[in-house]
Amino acid sequence: MAKYDYIIVGGGTAGCVLANRLTENSNVSVLMLEAGGKDNHPYIHMPVGFAKMTTGRYIWGFNTVPQKHAHDREIPYAQGKVLGGGSSVNAEVFTRGNPADYDRWAKEEGCEGWSYSDVHPYYIKSEGNAYLSGEWHGTDGPLGVSELTNPQPISRAFVQACQEAGMDYNPDFNGAKQAGAALYQTTTKNAKRCSASVGYLKPVMGRPNLTVVTNCTVQRMLMKATKVVGVEYAKKGGQLVQDHINKDVLLTAGAIGSPKLMMLSGIGPADHLAEVGIEAKLNLPGVGENLNDHFGVDIVAQLKGKDSLDIYNNPIRAALAGIQYYVFKTGPVTSNVVEAGGFWYSHLADRELYPDYQFHFLAGAGAEDGVPTIDSGCGITLNSYTVRPKSRGTVKLQSNKVEDAPLVDPNFMAEEYDRQVSAEGVRACCEIFAQPSLQKYIKRMVNPERQLTSLKECEDYARQYGRTSYHPTCTCKMGTDDMSVVNPKDLRVYGIEGLRICDSSIMPSLIGSNTNAPTVMIAEKAADMIKADW
Repeated sequence: MAKYDYIIVGGGTAGCVLANRLTENSNVSVLMLEAGGKDNHPYIHMPVGFAKMTTGRYIWGFNTVPQKHAHDREIPYAQGKVLGGGSSVNAEVFTRGNPADYDRWAKEEGCEGWSYSDVHPYYIKSEGNAYLSGEWHGTDGPLGVSELTNPQPISRAFVQACQEAGMDYNPDFNGAKQAGAALYQTTTKNAKRCSASVGYLKPVMGRPNLTVVTNCTVQRMLMKATKVVGVEYAKKGGQLVQDHINKDVLLTAGAIGSPKLMMLSGIGPADHLAEVGIEAKLNLPGVGENLNDHFGVDIVAQLKGKDSLDIYNNPIRAALAGIQYYVFKTGPVTSNVVEAGGFWYSHLADRELYPDYQFHFLAGAGAEDGVPTIDSGCGITLNSYTVRPKSRGTVKLQSNKVEDAPLVDPNFMAEEYDRQVSAEGVRACCEIFAQPSLQKYIKRMVNPERQLTSLKECEDYARQYGRTSYHPTCTCKMGTDDMSVVNPKDLRVYGIEGLRICDSSIMPSLIGSNTNAPTVMIAEKAADMIKADW
């Protein structure tokens, strides 16, 4: 008998959910492996700490390959490298997509059992909403969700400006209607970030049937013919360890890490594996294909006064804000920076179905790596992206060495639809900044330097300044066609025994929202699929 029933590869959002749910049975033993470290840095747990977390040791330092439809730029591609993964470093925005997204998966993309009526119970089960309840929301789940306690006045002004631009007010993007603008609900609880590590993993770390190893690098999956029997990993310091399973390896390394490990283990497109000197143990052409990500485009304005979070770039103000937070759990540190946003329609949208672009309003400038900022004073940022982009890219290996970063090519803006909707999103952002509720605060536009009106100008701007929105998906998609990697009935990898993939890489197509809550849902549903075998 092996030492563990299950080995979870990846301690991010999905891995933390599985670690909790599977060890509810004391007779089931679980090992979880995480390449990053523990989530003990204070910035991780302060909501405002998001602004400090898009670079550094808690992030995989990936860059894309040159994007041929975006001026051949190599775009920074931040992914979490810490317990909790993306949920420990993201902007804490709580959205979960449109019901029509999941019905599309089930009816059009070969994923029976993944319609909205199928996945909705898992959203309710996972959600611990402090304010909303009813048929659309859960109140007792591990994932804490709450309202901003001290939103910036300028974030409220943004919501009013959206209404002046013709958008509806919508206080619940996860309810019966998605379209409109409002302050976001966030994955926070008691004025702290509620990552998957905080909500799911920390409460069960004392279970004797759960072992968590951090700062380790999984080298490959161990196989006998077409059966996965365990994994080989290097601990901090270089010691190689092999651990075996009684049941399954559960791959939760994300849309970049999961296909990388599959290919390093000889599971993937045989021709590509041959190019990098890896013997193909199973030719599975869909591994690393179908990469689908949101291409976010930011506009930035300088303010007349001190009306954004940028005033806390001053060390004295920052120290006072920190004291206020630690003593009273109030003030600017409780902000997630991305305080408001919305969903709206381009001229291509089917208004009976769903909106096709999303906004994120940041009460500051230059909060994220690679985003334009201001030279002095205070600023604000408005981001937009096409929520269901048609462009597809790839994740490929650079070599057969685990330490070499993969070649990430989102292929941003390859499709005409994406270019048109992106351009309309930029123009809508400029129109929102031009409304009276924001104009009374704005001194001047910084990026772009003037209002853009023509769609050609807006498209050119998107090509120059667009970047990832940290939502890579679909690189090991579930489905029933020749490019599918996992079976939607149980998330087992086709042609392989003892291996399931249970993270955002299994999405057949990108859902129209941020992706943390959907990843939690996938892992919750995966846990029930695994338990069904017991």
